[in-house]
Amino acid sequence: MSESPLTNLDGSYTADALEYGRWLFAQSCDFIRGVQMLADLVDFEVPEIAFAGRSNVGKSSLINALTGRKTLARTSNTPGRTQQLNFFDLGGRLYLVDMPGYGYAEVPKTVVAEWRKLIDVYLRGRPTLQRAYVLLDSRVDIKKHDIEIMAQLDKAAVSYQIVLTKCDKVGVTQLQQIKSQVEALLQKHPAAHPKVMATSSAKGMGIEELRAEIAHFGRL
Repeated sequence: MSESPLTNLDGSYTADALEYGRWLFAQSCDFIRGVQMLADLVDFEVPEIAFAGRSNVGKSSLINALTGRKTLARTSNTPGRTQQLNFFDLGGRLYLVDMPGYGYAEVPKTVVAEWRKLIDVYLRGRPTLQRAYVLLDSRVDIKKHDIEIMAQLDKAAVSYQIVLTKCDKVGVTQLQQIKSQVEALLQKHPAAHPKVMATSSAKGMGIEELRAEIAHFGRL
């Protein structure tokens, strides 16, 4: 990976990082594999970035906004539609992994248990997994399931970063308060990146910066 800096001294993203993020996410992005069972989980040599979040947090919408494709990741008003680990090849340099939504999936408990087992094995034994992005709805308080996935990532020693979604729905002052609250919480989680990203898939807010963050892991 190139050692080109991601941010300037003031914390803003460098022009090079923003341009590389724009370039990488403009490349082809294709669905490669859907994994529902442990037997189907194969090793890839390409760095991976995973997206986790409660059902209906806007995960699919964020992936679509990042890649500039409206239907790459399926969106739905019905929670729990992502029922497997979905792997997408981004320009041959990164794999984006859409993880099953947690919390309100309207599926049998036995299926949820299998998801949890699959995710646990994936997180614990994936050397190519560079970072997980945990999505939180900026309009909703942090829930038990959010804390559980963060603890799971801590235990697996997987670096993760919090991404707030639907930030166009809250005011500037409220958003800053939410970010401060989450940043304070993250101090208790050893694997968490201290910086919280604020995004809106509908308005494009924070998408350019998040592309830069993610693309940094795909530099050759």
